Amino acid sequence: ICSLSVRVASVFQTMVPTGYTRLQDERLAMVDLAAKPEPGSLQNGFRQETPHMEGRRILDRASRSSVTLSDCGDGGYSEMEPMLAERRLSGEDSDKEEEEEDCEEEGPGSDVSNMPKESFLAMTLQILLPFLLAGFGTVSAGMVLDIVQHWEAFQYITEIFILVPALLGLKGNLEMTLASRLSTAVNVGKMDSPIEKWNLIIGNLALKQVQATVVGFLAAVAAVVLGWIPEGKFQMSHAVLLCSSSVATAFIASLLQGIIMVGVIVGSKKTGINPDNVATPIAASFGDLITLAILAGISQGLYKCLDSYPYVSSLVCAFFMCLTPVWIVISSKHPASRTLLYSGWEPVITAMVISSIGGLILDKTVSDPNLVGIVVYTPVINGIGGNLVAIQSSRISTHLHFHCAPGEVPDEAKGCYYPCRTFCGTGANHRSAQVLLLLVIPGHLIFLYTIHLMKSGHTTLTPIFMSVYLAAALLQVLLLLSIADWMVHSMWRNGKDPDSFSIPYLTALGDLLGTALLALSFHFLWLIGDQDGDVGD
Repeated sequence: ICSLSVRVASVFQTMVPTGYTRLQDERLAMVDLAAKPEPGSLQNGFRQETPHMEGRRILDRASRSSVTLSDCGDGGYSEMEPMLAERRLSGEDSDKEEEEEDCEEEGPGSDVSNMPKESFLAMTLQILLPFLLAGFGTVSAGMVLDIVQHWEAFQYITEIFILVPALLGLKGNLEMTLASRLSTAVNVGKMDSPIEKWNLIIGNLALKQVQATVVGFLAAVAAVVLGWIPEGKFQMSHAVLLCSSSVATAFIASLLQGIIMVGVIVGSKKTGINPDNVATPIAASFGDLITLAILAGISQGLYKCLDSYPYVSSLVCAFFMCLTPVWIVISSKHPASRTLLYSGWEPVITAMVISSIGGLILDKTVSDPNLVGIVVYTPVINGIGGNLVAIQSSRISTHLHFHCAPGEVPDEAKGCYYPCRTFCGTGANHRSAQVLLLLVIPGHLIFLYTIHLMKSGHTTLTPIFMSVYLAAALLQVLLLLSIADWMVHSMWRNGKDPDSFSIPYLTALGDLLGTALLALSFHFLWLIGDQDGDVGD
């Protein structure tokens, strides 16, 4: 028993790189030292040449009030200012004269600002468990969608299917974005101070509720418009039901998942695990299942009240919309979320529109009785692709925050982009791209056989079906990882924080690519098969 426990302990030790634990211990010690009064005064913003510990004390005080950063010049990097300011200050003690002219060199020059090295095994193990957990969450969501598609609300108001990718995509628009922002904050030491930590958490949660409510309403409007265009039919009662279901689902699901996400980030920090590897997959592990279950329950309940109590839908929608000003006031009081309250809407709304187009494809495919089997696999292929690309995006963003000044990119990211750079280049994140790509086929095989063993779906698992399905999944992730490499570096070069802008676009593209490729696969299998509902045989 003793030998077995020793082996188990050694395995778990490999999953937690010692660099992260040592890094956090040093930061906590520095925060304690920074609390002691030091001589000197703050002049010229954050540019004062102060000792290292006094710089930390000044930064902690300034970040709790309004943040102004003269280092950023024209102010085009406002969303990254607090993190980048701390990074600059932490290096002034050992390297005051050198500016970071080469992004590849770790300019701060102190042990605190150096990212710990991850072994290939540690990175794989940290990614694998959350990836499988998130995958089983998407499988559960697919099985739930396969069941609820036969409910009255989904059969008579088919526009609900247009809502599904948009609302499930909220985990990419909001939860994964929150996870990526907080992961970067942990890695650059912005959550070492308790007051600073709770300012970040409360401000970001309030901001997320504002975005969830608005995006839920706009998703319902998009579903109504996209459902009306091809058929030319419009019913006000159905439109109100869609708005109520969408807003209520987005609000409740976002609140529950946000609380879970904060717990994961704080727990990762305490255990010394890199949150970039685990936060975004866990954010999606039960996100699809929770969102879909809430959407199905609220839609079915409101549909049953449609004839006898038609005003219920309007009251539900009005109640959640009236809470929006409260969340706006709370988020505007925290510097961490004040900027994003005004500038963070573009990626969220654009991602919602992209996901709604994927929902329109799903709606039209499900309407064909010969392709009804696509429903159970849609959340799986979309969720897995979004989870993997979110990990890569978060890792690249953290690396840029550490090693590059705003507007500058590493040498290997300069010039024209080519796909081989993502997987075979000399950059710091090509190994993680290889690991993520290698997880696609074995992961999907596990999830396919799980669906088969649970006797869900309408499709037989034959070699031809699995080959076509896996080819679509592999192509989806290959495209997403390549797009992520190009997009994150481009956003950083243009002064936008990738933590806030890239993941919504990437997960929405994952939904669109996954749904489109899966629909093409089912059409292809139907054409080459015996042309019945079971395209697998």
